[in-house]
Amino acid sequence: MLPSPPLAAALSKTAAAATRRAATAAASVAGHRLLLPFRTPIHNPSAPSSLIPRRRFGHMPLEERTAPLAPLPPLGRNIAVAVGDGSVDGEAPALVVVSFYRFADFPDHAAFRRPLKELCEELRVSGGIILAPEGINGSICGTPASVDKVLNFIQEDNRLNGLRMIQSPVTPEDEAIHHGHTSQSPVGAGDDAPFRWDHVRVKLKKEIVTFGDPGVMPTKMVGKYVKPKDWNALISDPDTIVIDVRNMYEIRIGKFKRAVDPCTNSFREFPTWVDDQFELVESDPQESGSNNDNGADQPAQDLNASKSKQLPRVAMYCTGGIRCEKASSFLLSKGFKEVYHLEGGILKYLEEIPKAESLWEGECFVFDKRVSVEHGLAQGTHKLCYGCKQPVSDEDMQSPEWEYGVSCPYCFATKSEEEKERARARQRQFETWGVIGGPDKGRSPNRLDSKDAGEAKQLPNSTSVELCN
Repeated sequence: MLPSPPLAAALSKTAAAATRRAATAAASVAGHRLLLPFRTPIHNPSAPSSLIPRRRFGHMPLEERTAPLAPLPPLGRNIAVAVGDGSVDGEAPALVVVSFYRFADFPDHAAFRRPLKELCEELRVSGGIILAPEGINGSICGTPASVDKVLNFIQEDNRLNGLRMIQSPVTPEDEAIHHGHTSQSPVGAGDDAPFRWDHVRVKLKKEIVTFGDPGVMPTKMVGKYVKPKDWNALISDPDTIVIDVRNMYEIRIGKFKRAVDPCTNSFREFPTWVDDQFELVESDPQESGSNNDNGADQPAQDLNASKSKQLPRVAMYCTGGIRCEKASSFLLSKGFKEVYHLEGGILKYLEEIPKAESLWEGECFVFDKRVSVEHGLAQGTHKLCYGCKQPVSDEDMQSPEWEYGVSCPYCFATKSEEEKERARARQRQFETWGVIGGPDKGRSPNRLDSKDAGEAKQLPNSTSVELCN
């Protein structure tokens, strides 16, 4: 996308801007702004940058945004969000982010991809959704009404009815990114992350969360859910082993007190850690006895219980709860009897438990452009290294190994100079054009079918009011 002058300057310098303002006033009826169907603008390299079609959105005043959005109910098919479009005349509606998942027997998941993606595009809902034979997993961003329609559509399939959902607030900065009103959107946070204002991905995968063991089926058996209000008492019990099933880079910026870090780089490594830590792999009894006698590896033995003894009570947690469902199903299949996991994950805990009563320490890493959140799901302080996709603190960014868009103290030593130079070139592209690959990235007219291209050319002048900036 070609860079354009600031909005105020563009409006003052072009006569077309005055026409658009007049069309906007005519289209506003009874205080409601005309919302027109999505149309992908066709890039014209010869056109002046100030006349290139861009979506025009404003931002809700801060005082209008202070009222909390009505939370989406956690279960049920017919979800009704008691919020209007949240907009005032000439302003963009407020946004919400909803993360959701459900394990289900869903062998025909591929047929669901196209209608779901088309609905998201029609409603201008961004984010990423994964469909697999074992269910659905996603995180989407849009207006409350639009997100509501997408979630209702998903739950029209009885197998997906009863999504587990977590709603998060959206900062003014994230709203700007979603509405395409800024060129500061991080390019390395993942193309399917929320807040990429013009994009939604619906992917087909083997699993909605990668574990690597097809025998683990949360639809058949799963651990006991623990409400956030009951979580503190459970993990404060010295007889309970608290396990963080997330990855090392997530745990590094925050975890619950007394939590064990499995030191995994991916969720696939969790089964091996469990087998090793609790000695669930078949071994010579004489060797096990000799290890116990000499007192070696004492930290591991604190968690270990041999097959002749009762396995310990385990309480697990993760970001939103989805990984715990698989992990708890795995532990039950290994013979554990008391397996608990935090319902709604860390996000639900931070939303409901006051900081003064909390046993959470630090911030919670999230897989979108917010990077991290704190109590009350407020925006955290961490940023993202676009070289390795790991969170970095203000202190990390003072390191000589930190280079924006290239490297951080956690990946500097693992990257070659060639890789760093490619990252620098990518960053220069983004700083110049606002998108990696240049202004025509993802905007080639050749990628439009003839019907869409014809419709785009025939759009009346009044339609451009909502599509230009």
